[in-house]
Amino acid sequence: MPRIVGGIRRAGLDEGGPDMGVDVVLYRVVATGSGRRRLVPAEVLPDPDDVLLDLVQRVRGGGRTPLLDQVDPVGELVVPADRAPQLLTELRSLAEVARTSPETTHVRRLDLLARRCRQDREMEIRFEGD
Repeated sequence: MPRIVGGIRRAGLDEGGPDMGVDVVLYRVVATGSGRRRLVPAEVLPDPDDVLLDLVQRVRGGGRTPLLDQVDPVGELVVPADRAPQLLTELRSLAEVARTSPETTHVRRLDLLARRCRQDREMEIRFEGD
């Protein structure tokens, strides 16, 4: 079970070695009764070439991306729908440092996931490390 960090559930370590991509998964949260919930994957943005992790490392620690600074290459960061507006704001920082076509495409696709999450309170985004 991920632990709570600043209102965001998270599990894992803060360190990773090479080839530790971070996939982004948009989940629909489905209530199953008795207060339980089930996560149903709605869309996956894979990162086999570490594009996202490289971008996050370029902006980390500058004070503009406190949410993205928590992305963990070997853990999980859960961003509920109510935090999607903050994620969208921070994605602008990633767009500013994106230099290649794969990087800009990845940021654009992540932006679309965050917009879907913001529009539907039954969604959440998970940054899932290896």
